[in-house]
Amino acid sequence: MHITEKLDKYHETSNKTTFSFEYFVPKTTQGVQNLYDRMDRMFEASLPQFVDITWNAGGGRLSQMSTELVATSQSVLGLETCMHLTCTNMPVQQIDDALESAYNSGCQNILALRGDPPHDSQQWTPIEGGFHYAKDLVTYIKKKYGNHFQIGVAGYPEGHPEETVFENNLKYLKEKVDAGASFIITQMFYDADNFIQWCKDVRAFGIDVPIIPGIMPITTYDTFLRRASWGAINIPREFTAQLDPIKDDDELVREVGTQLVVQMCQKLIDSGYINHLHLYTMNLEKAPLMILERLGLLPTEGEVINQNSSNFPWRKSLNPNRKNEEVRPIFWKRRPYSYVARTSQWAVDEFPNGRFGDSSSPAFGGLDLCGSQLIRQSNKKSLELWATPKTLNDIALLVNNYLTGKLVCLPWCDTPLNHEVDTMLQHLLNLNNKLIFTINSQPQINGIRSNDKIHGWGPKDGYVYQKQYLEFLLPKSKLPGLESTLANNEMMTYFAVDVDGNLNSNHPDGSRANAVTWGIFPGREVVQPTIVEKVSFLAWKEEFYRIIEEWKLTLKDNEANKSVNLLDTLLHDYVLVNIVDNDFISKDDKIYELLNSL
Repeated sequence: MHITEKLDKYHETSNKTTFSFEYFVPKTTQGVQNLYDRMDRMFEASLPQFVDITWNAGGGRLSQMSTELVATSQSVLGLETCMHLTCTNMPVQQIDDALESAYNSGCQNILALRGDPPHDSQQWTPIEGGFHYAKDLVTYIKKKYGNHFQIGVAGYPEGHPEETVFENNLKYLKEKVDAGASFIITQMFYDADNFIQWCKDVRAFGIDVPIIPGIMPITTYDTFLRRASWGAINIPREFTAQLDPIKDDDELVREVGTQLVVQMCQKLIDSGYINHLHLYTMNLEKAPLMILERLGLLPTEGEVINQNSSNFPWRKSLNPNRKNEEVRPIFWKRRPYSYVARTSQWAVDEFPNGRFGDSSSPAFGGLDLCGSQLIRQSNKKSLELWATPKTLNDIALLVNNYLTGKLVCLPWCDTPLNHEVDTMLQHLLNLNNKLIFTINSQPQINGIRSNDKIHGWGPKDGYVYQKQYLEFLLPKSKLPGLESTLANNEMMTYFAVDVDGNLNSNHPDGSRANAVTWGIFPGREVVQPTIVEKVSFLAWKEEFYRIIEEWKLTLKDNEANKSVNLLDTLLHDYVLVNIVDNDFISKDDKIYELLNSL
């Protein structure tokens, strides 16, 4: 959705000031992974109207990381995303590539900027074949994409450093708006009175698009001065009077600085010129949330639950190509990034009637679509998280630490665990201690209201159901006992596969999907959003075993030889198994009872 449409829609029913967050693109793959987690966590806690991703000029991998971050934010995290685009070092072909990537990801908002001079230059000069000014970029985007993208531009309440004539700043801003810009996001500032006067001048100059102030939190004294100096920003006397005496106490600087910024923001809100704040997070979490909390802008618990409630047990992608998607295989429950990558090439009609369709379709992508690295941690971070396990008991401890919240991820689980697991937690811990390693699970549910805080999803006034499901690594020596017990069991169905692809199952028709979650809602058909299905399980098996191989690569030094041998044991002496207990009415943990008896 376009930013101004989204803000207008919200403010039709609420006078509450809205807000958004800006993030910059980290320099490392691990930094990007950590930022995804932070963006997701900050959204869950605060519900910003949109997020904004800066542009990494320079071409090659740097620019590609910007477009990847935008695509992941929009398509995987389901966040309304605005992409920066600059003229600095940007030939037209590279601008076209960036716009095409944004378009394909479902992004509908661009912040068009001239950009700062390159780091190795004191003066901004256009690249050959590129654009001179932001207005040229705005014109180009409008000509090529019409109204698909809503375009924002930068405003300078204290004037642009390269333009000393005040009226010229207003003239250039109006030229950008006349070229097609629909909103203005301003550079940082701390002088509220000057900003309010600038808003009056902007309106008097005939510019009537929404003005969104850029708010920079104060975290440390040195960064406060450095950022103000870099942008030639005036620092009000009140700020220096309060911050100078405490400049060596970082914690106190953040506390006092936050209060000063809060007072500034409240003055802006009271002026009547703005109803939205844009926070430059600098990829930090606490300082922006402190500002919002003290302004009373954070949502209530009820608002968080209502907003984060989904029509499905996952956050809906905002990529329009996925608008018909209503079903996902449960195997990717904790791997949403790789699942979306696998299905990113599916056309709109590849989700026929909202069903998952045939996962053997050529549109169901291979591992190459998921990137060269399936473990979404750097080698260094992997060692910090998971150390060098040398025994099967060490693996059990890692999994149990994840189950109890001491670890936020595992090689095969990207996302933290929630409280859904609580009712079966002790049984899962016991299985791991028995060296049956649990990978993914869900408890049985027989009719819980759809607004339940833990298990709820879908429209209000409905009921949701789940079959108990468990996926795990089982020692091959125990597989015959499992097969014998389940051979004629119609209520418990399983798939088991080893690294070589040898498959065992008792499914009466293994090619058909088995719904493991569903919902009943007023005025709707039964919704079945999560399934177990043979072909997609085999695709997941391929991914899972490659994750183990990649984990081995992080343990290459001589001291980790025992760890490499241990992972070879997981590869060759274990099988990947999933079991569904189709008796969702029963309150017994029959899967645990079965495995405990092997």
